[in-house]
Amino acid sequence: MEKPIKHVLFSGYAKLPTGITASEMYKVIGLILVIDIDTGEIIEADCTLATSVARHHVSEMLVGQNLKNGPDQALRLIDQVYQGSAKKAIITALRIIYDKYRSFKEGTAPSLLD
Repeated sequence: MEKPIKHVLFSGYAKLPTGITASEMYKVIGLILVIDIDTGEIIEADCTLATSVARHHVSEMLVGQNLKNGPDQALRLIDQVYQGSAKKAIITALRIIYDKYRSFKEGTAPSLLD
C-alpha cells in the first residue's frame, strides 16, 4: 500500500543582482519550500542567501504562509519585510515555485518516469 503524499519539496531559482555577496558565491538564488499539498501551507523554507540572518529571516517569514489561493499574500510579505538587494530574485523564485505547486496540484507536473 502506497503512503499518501502529504508534503512535497519545490525549488525555484532566479538570477541575483551583481555586486552583492550572494551573487559572488552563487550567481543565482535557490529558494526551497516544503508545502503541505492538502492545505497549501509552507511547512519548511530555506534559501541560498549569503548570511545566516538573511536565510533565517526569509525562512521565518515564509513558513506558515499559504499558497492554496495564490502567492500574492506571501509576495506582499516579502516585499514589506525583506529590504535586501536579493528581493526581486526571491520574489521571482517564489513565483516559479507557485507555478510548480499549481501544476502539481492540477496533475500536470512533468515526470521523469514517463
